[in-house]
Amino acid sequence: MTQSETITTGSEDETSAAAERFAGRLTPGDVVLLYGDLGAGKTAFVRGLAKGLGAAPDDVSSPTFTLIQEYRGPVPLLHVDLYRLKPVEVDGLGLDELTDGKAIVAIEWAERWADAPDGSWVVRLEHEGEDRRRIAIERPGENAGVSGPGSGIR
Repeated sequence: MTQSETITTGSEDETSAAAERFAGRLTPGDVVLLYGDLGAGKTAFVRGLAKGLGAAPDDVSSPTFTLIQEYRGPVPLLHVDLYRLKPVEVDGLGLDELTDGKAIVAIEWAERWADAPDGSWVVRLEHEGEDRRRIAIERPGENAGVSGPGSGIR
């Protein structure tokens, strides 16, 4: 069973706010796989996650050159950007070690990680014109994830 939620936002701030609300559903060890074209709002979404987890959202930037950034809060958030890597290069990064249960891990350009853990949250961001974004959040598996209109994500 797959449970899912779709949200439409009209600005970067709304995208971040949706992610901030979503962060309340996450627990240490969760992995959030982010998919979307350049400029789709992946980093804005992570900024909202950081705020929702008690980290400083202003510290969030795309970690394209450093690959992994850590944002400290009551639950640490590890922000990984695989944009500049080929899938074969990702295999050698040891991303599995980041999913040890101590932090929440958000992966931008997740399609480059062939061995992403089962049960990860999947977030797909798409442009819908101007500043509008369509955000589809799902988590495969029974009793997992987002449960629909009353889920508190909107």
